Amino acid sequence: MSSSATSQIEEHISFLAPPTYQKPNTTAFTLDQRRRAALEEIDNAHFSWFHVKVCLVAGIGFFTDAYDIFAINIATPMLGYVFGHASRNGLTALSNNQELGIKIAAPVGNLFGQVLFGWLADVVGRKRMYGVELAIIITGSFAQALSNNGEAVSIVAALVVWRFIMGVGIGGDCPLSAVMTSEFASTRIRGRLMTTVFSSQGWGNFTACLVAYIIVLGYKSSILSGSDAGRTEHVDAMWRLLIGLGCVPGAIALYFRLTIPETPRFTMDIERNVEQASLDVNTILTSGDFNVDPDAVYQRAMAPKASRRDFIKHFRQWKNLKVLIGTSWSWFAIDIAFYGLGLNSSVILDVIGFGSKNGDIFQNLRNICIGNLILSIAGLIPGYYATFLLIDSWGRRPIQLTGFGVLTVVFMIMGFGFKALTKTSSTPFVVLFCIANFFMNFGPNTTTFIVPGEVYPTRYRSSAHGVSAACGKLGAIAAQALFSKLAEDRSSPNPLEQSPFLEQSPFLKHTFEIYALFMITGVLSTLLLTETKGKSLEELSNEDQEGFITGVAGFPMGVVGINGGSVGGINTLTPMRREL
Repeated sequence: MSSSATSQIEEHISFLAPPTYQKPNTTAFTLDQRRRAALEEIDNAHFSWFHVKVCLVAGIGFFTDAYDIFAINIATPMLGYVFGHASRNGLTALSNNQELGIKIAAPVGNLFGQVLFGWLADVVGRKRMYGVELAIIITGSFAQALSNNGEAVSIVAALVVWRFIMGVGIGGDCPLSAVMTSEFASTRIRGRLMTTVFSSQGWGNFTACLVAYIIVLGYKSSILSGSDAGRTEHVDAMWRLLIGLGCVPGAIALYFRLTIPETPRFTMDIERNVEQASLDVNTILTSGDFNVDPDAVYQRAMAPKASRRDFIKHFRQWKNLKVLIGTSWSWFAIDIAFYGLGLNSSVILDVIGFGSKNGDIFQNLRNICIGNLILSIAGLIPGYYATFLLIDSWGRRPIQLTGFGVLTVVFMIMGFGFKALTKTSSTPFVVLFCIANFFMNFGPNTTTFIVPGEVYPTRYRSSAHGVSAACGKLGAIAAQALFSKLAEDRSSPNPLEQSPFLEQSPFLKHTFEIYALFMITGVLSTLLLTETKGKSLEELSNEDQEGFITGVAGFPMGVVGINGGSVGGINTLTPMRREL
């Protein structure tokens, strides 16, 4: 028998021979080391152009979200002039229920989108869902601008449907942007990166007011010189232009969202592909590029996997459950006030001297735009940047506690001292309102977005952030649906003509007292949270990272392949099963 034939027989015999074994946990130890080394590289990375890119891509989405949400506050009176049948200050307007339907549709959609996209991002991946929600926002915004009255469906009903759809996309953007930013950020700058993304909300609000102001000025001559029919036609074009322009920043960001890489943490802990994640860390943080071979053969590490049983096991522990309660209720409490104050924007504008009482459409729209610009500049935007300066040095928990504490005092003064504040001059009331705006953003409005993106395990991070955010939108819905009704003047024959002062709006002062009560509960829920500054996401997950990976899926621990190659290891000499 020839030597070649002998070697072939020996090869076949060796293939049939039982595998040999290494020391227990050798393979798992190797994979675990590679995982922890990759995570350490992310956590200690220097600030780079890739971090800037992530902030820009996520921030433009938040800018679009805020623009689309807050533009409706100015578009609503325009809609009233064109399609309304009620009367307010001598001008036609939408009814209370019509306004409520238009304004509440987006928050209801937000609630569904936050839960749905939060769950999907943990199941199919952050990258695969990132951009889908933005496409929904663009579609919903554009469809609103094209909506009109019909025989079967009114303009209000059409706007409610499209704003709900747009709201689903906006809701999905919240957990996705938070988790993408936190998982790419290094530990020492994570708070500032997430604050930068969230601050785009303030600029979106400001830009909506500014664009509306420019549009109003652009149509000034047409409104002032035209007939009633002509004015209606021009105002109809104005609100469509205002809403439709919300598609522009979203369209710019869409390509970059669709091409952003998957986070290494998702690749390691959910796809359980440690080797690809290690390569991603090296390339993304240095060049900003990434390369994934769809035909590559890889092995899945054995690690905790998301399931109903694992979810219950994780969150039935008080140390984990209290975090979920803390993030959810804190978000609920602040959104009661944040969106509740938005309901009273017309009242606030009256208090500070804005609004037209003589039926002048141009003057009324102009004053509404200017008033909203003042409120945005005076408190909302500065609050974001105060948080930016202190978030990684002072910490999230102190900022949130301070915000809830100050808001409690401010709302108590605005409620119990309402009559004195508005008796002779509106200035004290306006100053307190701006202070409230400042401490909402230099406080819980920002930190309730940041903390849920840090404190949960990777496999539940997006889902838990979505649940927390959805609780916030539940508060927003309650504020809009309930408090708007409670604040109506029940004694006046025409609630639309009510004054912001106590004698004519008897329940208004009590709304601020209710806000103060919820701020107190926010202080209590914040005490359930731990400080997250300077800690890695894995440390905050309350899970032991030593031995996080216990082996390779599909093979027993320590199995060694032919010629000493480990079947469960990275350097096996035998072909590996391709994972699809």
